Amino acid sequence: MSQAKRIVLAARPVGEPKPSDFRLEEFAVPTPGAGEVLLRTIWLSLDPYMRGRMSEGPSYAAPVPVGGVMEGEAVSEVAASNNPDFAVGDIVRIRSGWQTHAISNGKGLIKVDPKLGPISTSIGVLGMPGMTAYTGLLDIGKPQAGETVVVAGASGAVGSAVGQIARIKGARAVGIAGGKDKCDYVVKELGFDACIDHRDPDLAAKLKDACPKGIDVYFENVGGAVFEAVFPLLNPFARVPVCGLIAHYNDTEAKAPKWAASMMRATLTKRLTFRGFIVSDFASRHGDFLRDMSGWVRDGKVKYKEFVTEGLESAPGAFMGLLKGANFGKQLVRVGPDKA
Repeated sequence: MSQAKRIVLAARPVGEPKPSDFRLEEFAVPTPGAGEVLLRTIWLSLDPYMRGRMSEGPSYAAPVPVGGVMEGEAVSEVAASNNPDFAVGDIVRIRSGWQTHAISNGKGLIKVDPKLGPISTSIGVLGMPGMTAYTGLLDIGKPQAGETVVVAGASGAVGSAVGQIARIKGARAVGIAGGKDKCDYVVKELGFDACIDHRDPDLAAKLKDACPKGIDVYFENVGGAVFEAVFPLLNPFARVPVCGLIAHYNDTEAKAPKWAASMMRATLTKRLTFRGFIVSDFASRHGDFLRDMSGWVRDGKVKYKEFVTEGLESAPGAFMGLLKGANFGKQLVRVGPDKA
């Protein structure tokens, strides 16, 4: 294959991203230099945080430059190697972005152990999303047996793991998801105690019925109307790991909601803990995570679902759908075959 492909940021979106904000380009497959490896992408992960990388405002990471390759983590095969640490055929994980081929000098390149599970799981339940769920829930949420844990985006890559880990720790798990099919999956397949459809006009009342003893841990992935339904139900000393705010990622301006003052008062009087986090904050926990999560997956205590689109060209549409909740499980793009 002499031609490679990449998807670059063509323009910074205003509000929701649109197809013209992306551009597909072709380029010659590069040749690795001294100490370098050529990587062929097999799987590409699509995640909500990428919307923030498309904007120029201040954030915890630098934005993708206009004309730059879209940010993303991938599972790749080493196609050629001039690096003694990596052999042709090795499967690795790397932040190489939305492209079919990439060059690496080996830094940040992590070998994937296929014995732990299908290689796609290294960017799913056994990768960043799974570790986000594990550390956010256990290190910030600190669920105790008998407590009630609520998680938004409960059928997604992070939320589904949060609820299942909560159950493993002896807590009640209540999910919030979009639509009957997703809610049925969360309860019947993943074992949550309940799941509420966030599209239901009676969301607040039904969430209250599902949490008769209030909410002790709320794992925030969404914000918006979901948070408004959750907030009055938080118990004294409740913990709120703030992982994502997908309902607000396309907002064109940031402003305090009209109920901000009452929220601050409740935070004081109920002694609530809110903590935003990025998974890299807990890098030292990676060994614990991989040991525990791989064991839970192997034993059937944690199940996962993948939502796959085919071909690099499908990435922009899949990403735009992800921001609207069109995916059902971990959003992946199959860029190339498992073996060349």
